[in-house]
Amino acid sequence: MPSPSLLFQDDRENMIAKTYTFSLMGIEAILVEVEVDLSPGLPVFATVGLPDSVVRESKDRVKTALQNSGYPLPSERITVNLAPAHIKKEGAGFDLPIAIGILAAMGVVKGEKLGEVLLVGELSLDGRIKAVAGTLAMAVQARRNGYRQFLVPATNALEAAVAKDLSVIPVNDLPEAVAYLNGTREIQPFTVDIHSLGQSTKIEEPDFDEVKGQELAKRGLEVAAAGGHNVLLIGPPGSGKTMLAQRMGGVLPVLSFEEALETTKIFSVAGLLQGEALLVKRPFRAPHHTISDAGLIGGGHIPRPGEVSLAHNGVLFLDELPEFRRNILDLLRQPLEDGKVTIARASMSLTYPARFMLVAAMNPCPCGYWGDPAHSCRCSTTQVQRYKARVSGPILDRIDLHIEVPAVRYEDLHSTKAAEPSFHIRQRVSQARATQLQRFAGEGIYCNAMMKPKQIRKACELDKSSQGLLQEAVQKLGLSARAYHRILKVARTIADLDGEQRIAPHHLLEALQYRSLDRRMF
Repeated sequence: MPSPSLLFQDDRENMIAKTYTFSLMGIEAILVEVEVDLSPGLPVFATVGLPDSVVRESKDRVKTALQNSGYPLPSERITVNLAPAHIKKEGAGFDLPIAIGILAAMGVVKGEKLGEVLLVGELSLDGRIKAVAGTLAMAVQARRNGYRQFLVPATNALEAAVAKDLSVIPVNDLPEAVAYLNGTREIQPFTVDIHSLGQSTKIEEPDFDEVKGQELAKRGLEVAAAGGHNVLLIGPPGSGKTMLAQRMGGVLPVLSFEEALETTKIFSVAGLLQGEALLVKRPFRAPHHTISDAGLIGGGHIPRPGEVSLAHNGVLFLDELPEFRRNILDLLRQPLEDGKVTIARASMSLTYPARFMLVAAMNPCPCGYWGDPAHSCRCSTTQVQRYKARVSGPILDRIDLHIEVPAVRYEDLHSTKAAEPSFHIRQRVSQARATQLQRFAGEGIYCNAMMKPKQIRKACELDKSSQGLLQEAVQKLGLSARAYHRILKVARTIADLDGEQRIAPHHLLEALQYRSLDRRMF
């Protein structure tokens, strides 16, 4: 930790003060030292250390906020250095540490506390301290760096307090921050009961008991949830594909604290927390098919997490899959394989986590009724083939289950029989996930979908009968090596749901049933 002796005077009567804050890089926070120097010369305000345009504009916000808060403006040359200089600094969170640094260099703020307290906040022109994005990531990093106090905007205190063993000091305006640092005002640290967050927040999810019929699709989605597998729902318009997908969150296991913290950090960096301390509900993201590259994967002029990262530890739902541009879909290859996405720029490379369940839905043809016995398809063979070709083979290979969702029968719609609720399905899913966690303990694998070839060989041993069955399926359907491995993963999950130690032939047969595109030579 830096020395608390941060204010000193040299032979030329230059005054230098140091404060400490954070800059975001992806979803991680980098400690930044803010050095403020007041030296004789023209009253110029210069900021160095790779600041972006928002940081460079802080000089106007800081000077006006100081003046409107009743503090004198220095008549000397002001030089602000943001170290380390090779890392680009972005965002308005540097306003408060720069303002406090100037006041410390002038002697208005005592220097004793500045080495012990981290500062972040955007200044309004009247001196109010406004919220900034990524406060939770900064709080977590502050704790790792050994700091014990973090002075934040009052509106960010709730999310920052989620980090354990850290005193979060909420402040509303610049004079309040100065009074606290000078010891003339006591501010009680903001605290939150982390264990009660999940209990106090009522999670209302759409329930599977609202879905009439579609028992095969429900079973397939249960298998997908139990193993963390990617799913493609294929069926005519109105068959319930979107309705089924929206209920996936209700059958997935509840978020662990570590998962909730990681997911909340992403939403905090993206500025999407909306006053929540900790996300206790698995994210469900459903971007429109007109989404851009940066919107899906992340990036932009000021890098932000994309939809694949916002769906981390949750569900990414792509409705009308062939309507997405093919180059957009191909961008999903890395996150589907690695559980993360890397955005490379000339000056930096950012990595965002992106471990999600992909649930996609599509019609079998442009009009939607190809193969539907109740409706005649108006599409030609060429149109159908062109429509299907919009989704590349490598993307389809990365989807574990292809589930047909036929039109709902009248008998099912009219039936008064109660369907199974999501709660019961979630119990079976959670039990299967617990089995998988025990199987792969210490290997960094949390579900069957994450298995690598090494784990597949160990966990998916087949007897001779099952080997012969799978060999015949591979030869007849022309399955790729990736599809072969995904069938084994799904079969392993089905066996886990049944509580079986070994994969039996009927587990393989059910797994093959969920490869409808391969069976139809699609």
